[in-house]
Amino acid sequence: MDMNDYFFFVHVVEKKGFAPAGRALNVPKSRLSRHIKRLEDQLGVRLIQRTSRQFKVTDIGEAFYRHARKAVDAIEAANAAVEQNSNVLTGKVRVSCSVGMAQFALCPLVISFLKSHPNVEIIQQVTNQVVDLIDSGVDMAIRAHTEPLPDSTLIQRRLASVTWGLLASPSYLEDVGMPMVPEELEEHAGLMLGWRPEIGHWMLQASDGSTFSKTYQPRLCSEDMVTLKQAASAGLGIVGLPLYTCRDELRVKRLVRVLPDWTAGNAEISLLMPSRQGIPLTVSAFVNFLREELPAIVAT
Repeated sequence: MDMNDYFFFVHVVEKKGFAPAGRALNVPKSRLSRHIKRLEDQLGVRLIQRTSRQFKVTDIGEAFYRHARKAVDAIEAANAAVEQNSNVLTGKVRVSCSVGMAQFALCPLVISFLKSHPNVEIIQQVTNQVVDLIDSGVDMAIRAHTEPLPDSTLIQRRLASVTWGLLASPSYLEDVGMPMVPEELEEHAGLMLGWRPEIGHWMLQASDGSTFSKTYQPRLCSEDMVTLKQAASAGLGIVGLPLYTCRDELRVKRLVRVLPDWTAGNAEISLLMPSRQGIPLTVSAFVNFLREELPAIVAT
């Protein structure tokens, strides 16, 4: 019995195909196919029906998977116990996140974690598009969102809350004037995070619970927070951004708060994972590190 056969079979089933499993494990599809074929030959049953157009786990394959998953979990737990006892983390962590999250929140944390664990590799997928975790073969995705994430089979863990505010350069406000109430935003140029739709939307909330909402035509739309910060610093208009991303600019007064008694929204940062089972110790350690350190990074 070769436990690699079990390991590869479990991942092919969980990733719903040879191609996504191959990407996740960095293993050629042909090698995965050989392992599954050998396992089927040894058992004398067909575990997976596969053609060029179809992938389906058989009924006996589903039953075998449940037991194989437990066997793989037990082996991974045994390996983790040895690693934990030696206090040395090894292995890869595959993370998906947005551009802004990579630039402003995760950058110092990734560097710190890698310095503390020299035998760990982090593979970071940076995109503003929502990715399929299983198909992409990533261990986790870190997403900021203002609305609850849709229910799914993914494991969701809240990491931190983020406050947004309106910001502009002192030179811009000297030229155009500081708005004293939200209604006066209509007189100002706006810069917007995102590029579709091409209509901005001020959504403000005061500490007393009052709200203000109004659409506007942005002068600049961009998915890149660095571009928006630099545009606002150059006096092109007012921008709504997570306040922690502008901490340095606020400190040296390159940017100042506009309508400081109002926030431009609150967002949650959540971590999503495909499964609670079979999580490698290195991935679990990175998750715990993020849960401990990320709130301080994004605090205002």
